[in-house]
Amino acid sequence: MAIKAVVWDVDDTLFDYASADSAGMRAHLVAEDILERYGTAQEALALWKETTRRHWARFGAGEVDFPSQRRDRVRDFLGGALGDLDDTEADAWFDRYRAHYEAAWSLFPDTVPALDALADGYRHAVLSNSAHVVQEHKLQVLGLYDRFETVLCAAELGVSKPAAEAFHAVCEALGLAPAEIAYVGDQPEIDARGARDAGLVGIWLDRNGSAQEGPKGVHRIGGLAELPALLLADTRFGAPSTFG
Repeated sequence: MAIKAVVWDVDDTLFDYASADSAGMRAHLVAEDILERYGTAQEALALWKETTRRHWARFGAGEVDFPSQRRDRVRDFLGGALGDLDDTEADAWFDRYRAHYEAAWSLFPDTVPALDALADGYRHAVLSNSAHVVQEHKLQVLGLYDRFETVLCAAELGVSKPAAEAFHAVCEALGLAPAEIAYVGDQPEIDARGARDAGLVGIWLDRNGSAQEGPKGVHRIGGLAELPALLLADTRFGAPSTFG
């Protein structure tokens, strides 16, 4: 069955989230005059990333709502007396961080060329494990929002990738069968395997050349410049991909 649409992850797929998060947090801690509490910038950033991972997992599992996971991240990261914040104070701290984070936003260099190359041949949508208000704002600022027919996010769907229900929601929104959609994301399990298990074509964007073996039955690319040729392959994904 021919691929008719490409559905995209956003963070660390189209948008360089990791770099922006690191630069934004470092600038924020300097501005707050608390960087020295964490030893080095690298140690502070490692703690922030681990805190983010842990609380995003709670959100993904449905244990907390989106605002609560964000406030809990702030309190957990600050710890001790500094972390004893009410909701308003935690939101204000995060907003100050977000200003530094947004100042560091950028797309990957291959994002716009890939979207341009695929613009005429495929429909496009977003499926993200975030909240719509967050990703809409991000995509608007980065100049991408109007390229997508729909932007679906876990906070509104009530289900997160890799659950099949999340992928099937975007299939329903596009009015296409799962086999007619390719899903592109940077996470081999959450994105590529999840898409595969839901009946979509799973494509793992492995920008860093990971040494790990990817899930069986998904396609692996090292950059978005490889995507147009993969989608146009004569095999239509019916045979093992030459991209790994």
